[in-house]
Amino acid sequence: MKYRKLGPSDLYVSEIGLGCMSLPADEAEAIRILHAAFDAGVNFFDTADLYQHGRNEEVVGRAFKDRRDKVILATKVGNRWRPDGSGWDWDPSKAYIKQAVYESLRRLGTDYIDLYQLHGGTIDDPVDETIEAFEELKQAGVIRWYGISSIRPNVIRTWVAKSRMVSVMMQYSILDRRPEEEMLDLLARHGIAVIARGPVARGLLSARTLQPDVDVPAYLGHTPEEILRLVERLQGLTLPNRTLAQTALRYALAHPAVATVIPGASRIEQLQENLGAAGAPELTAEELAQIRSWIKAEVYTQHR
Repeated sequence: MKYRKLGPSDLYVSEIGLGCMSLPADEAEAIRILHAAFDAGVNFFDTADLYQHGRNEEVVGRAFKDRRDKVILATKVGNRWRPDGSGWDWDPSKAYIKQAVYESLRRLGTDYIDLYQLHGGTIDDPVDETIEAFEELKQAGVIRWYGISSIRPNVIRTWVAKSRMVSVMMQYSILDRRPEEEMLDLLARHGIAVIARGPVARGLLSARTLQPDVDVPAYLGHTPEEILRLVERLQGLTLPNRTLAQTALRYALAHPAVATVIPGASRIEQLQENLGAAGAPELTAEELAQIRSWIKAEVYTQHR
């Protein structure tokens, strides 16, 4: 496993991390997956207070209670569950963030969070107040570093200009090349790391798509026919050195702005295939160019 510096922070994260949202409901199996990832060299685990009403944080915390100093825990804040559990509301206020962080600390069973992220963001947020909350928590030692999780260009640009964030989590894959058009180079210029989520595009960029009983859905601006044709071409490009999913992970990792990819795993077999990308050959410049010629790059049409 290779490790990359997370922007200007002092955190070195495994290039293959684990997005914990899709962990199975069975806690013993979830912890088995978390431990298998750790044993393979993964040190970066991403969760959120929103996932399973906070239970996801609890499971992650229990999994690493005896090895807390060996893992980098990232969680998120900003989505506030309603008391009746019917849904959640957006709340990026300083008061809520400084209250919610202690609930996350309790659930994670720790006294600090390595990376605390705003879980979304809109252009109407009280951005200065939100940033102030993160800065105060950092000064107090409650969090080590902070970032945001957003795909919105207007929000990302605002945070680049105003904050000292070290990372932006965003969806990025061969099927979602929108970040390439305007976000990745901007973040690279400012030394801000990208955490790439959705690198396998909900499993579409895997061999499962080629199975005869699979109904391939549309994805962003891509038709089912375009996706199937792309996956067939990728399959021809990848074997025998990489599986299709591993090629998808290596694609996201190829951009210098990207520090880590965080595919999820609900089964140990998924995890093992994803982890195999750590030892798979990197994509050559020719392979990258070939892939980009096969699928058009969409652009963000909202949140300008």
